[in-house]
Amino acid sequence: MHLGVALFATDLTSDVRDVARVAEDAGFESLFVAEHTHIPTSRRTPYPMGGELPGEYSRTQDPFVALMAAAAVTKRLKVGTGVCLVVERDPIVLAKEVSTLDVLTGGRVLLGVGAGWNAEELAHHGVEFGDRFEVLQERVELMQALWTQEVASYDGKHARLEASWQWPKPVQSPLPVLVGGGGRRAMQLAVDLGAGWMPMPSKVKLADRLATLAEVAAGAGRPTPPTTMYLVRPDRAVIEHYESLGIERCVFLLPTQGDAVAAVADIAKAVL
Repeated sequence: MHLGVALFATDLTSDVRDVARVAEDAGFESLFVAEHTHIPTSRRTPYPMGGELPGEYSRTQDPFVALMAAAAVTKRLKVGTGVCLVVERDPIVLAKEVSTLDVLTGGRVLLGVGAGWNAEELAHHGVEFGDRFEVLQERVELMQALWTQEVASYDGKHARLEASWQWPKPVQSPLPVLVGGGGRRAMQLAVDLGAGWMPMPSKVKLADRLATLAEVAAGAGRPTPPTTMYLVRPDRAVIEHYESLGIERCVFLLPTQGDAVAAVADIAKAVL
């Protein structure tokens, strides 16, 4: 099993470069960063975790700039998004950003993608909340075409590309995509995209959720996606249980404010 850490890279916590260095030195496989382009002050959408929306959500650094900085000071650490809000980005430009990052890091990118939960934020990007999963699927499929085809094209309802060239191609083929979300729709999208599934822990037993994932994959006649558990409690017993269920990767959340560098060492003692 691979073990990684996740950081809200903002001005309220440790520098992402310092976190990356200590994470690699401690033996972690990967570092993930979050994304929100902005938070509308008129937001009516409730925070999925309950209560008030934490301040760091409106302060996240651009994930790809942050990850390039993290990769520049490390040699082996994989750099990932947890998650990139593809529904808020131009897929042609994003495809080039991701492939460039993969080339410059020597093939260390893990692209976590998500459909978003904040209706007002999505609306500012011209995306209807009810369309978000369709938009996500089409934009990722368009990017996958650009990454893998010499002459790429795509014709969808929410994404379109006439026959085009785009380089550089990613070092990794296929480039790892991880679909964030805990429900059946996210599972189906992971299957359809040939991607991994990246849920957070929930009250539903993980074994039951994995059974549903296998059912969705079987229904499509495709392999069961590998699973990355995101924002896991750093407890060795939990990790061993997940490992027994065949989980590929566990990712632990670092403090969203304050000294995330020290927290890397604390989590490493607990799980490595």
